Amino acid sequence: MQQAGDFRAESVALAGILESLPEAEFFRPTLFKSWTIDHILGHLHLFNMAAEASLKGDEAFAEFIDPVVTDMKMGKSILECQFPWLKGMSGRPLFEAWREGAENCADSFAQVDPKLRVKWIGPDMSALSSITARQMETWAHGQAVFDLLGLERKEQDSIRNIAHLGVATFGWTFRNRKEEIPNPAPYVELTGPSGAVWQWNEPQKDNAVHGQATEFAQVVTQTRSLADTSLQVTGSIACNWMEQAQCFAGPPETPPTIGQRYKME
Repeated sequence: MQQAGDFRAESVALAGILESLPEAEFFRPTLFKSWTIDHILGHLHLFNMAAEASLKGDEAFAEFIDPVVTDMKMGKSILECQFPWLKGMSGRPLFEAWREGAENCADSFAQVDPKLRVKWIGPDMSALSSITARQMETWAHGQAVFDLLGLERKEQDSIRNIAHLGVATFGWTFRNRKEEIPNPAPYVELTGPSGAVWQWNEPQKDNAVHGQATEFAQVVTQTRSLADTSLQVTGSIACNWMEQAQCFAGPPETPPTIGQRYKME
């Protein structure tokens, strides 16, 4: 699966800016809910390992994830749920464990049928969707790290995977909020980092999203406010979607307000 390679490349890009970072920097809060870099690495490591466990069958996945789900049902935050599993691991050892785990996860997914159905905390999904979600999460949480360090990420056309996930979760954004799914889904036309143009859904002049794929991905992953992008959004359906778009699982999240998420100096 090409997507397994795309996930690997995203992980390598994040590791590249952290490899020589002083360990003390790992404990600085980011603009994402004040999570530190260490918190982000722990979160990515946990769910990378969960995804790899899902490839080993239903029982292996249940054994891995049940303690986390139990903590969730007790009302603990997603951040609090990772601490028992990490068993105090943090800083440089956590970085190395995450990096090795990401490589192993990419290797495992590269060898399986993309159509293989795997368990997840929410609905079952294909192995292809699972590893695409891992790329998306690595990219989205990585944005908080790049922002904290004042760095501009060099984007690749593999961001199309994240944009596609954003378009595919149009209905989920509304269903997750117990709202009626509007019809039709907006036309989306995006320009990738290479200049390639990608299109989704039927062309509509009065219900559309146009712009850069990177900015679209930032909005659907809620790493930027729509108001902080140059996306051109036309029509009430498209506007309503983009103002609350959420391409990831979990309860409805409130997107950042204007100026809340940005590259720090």
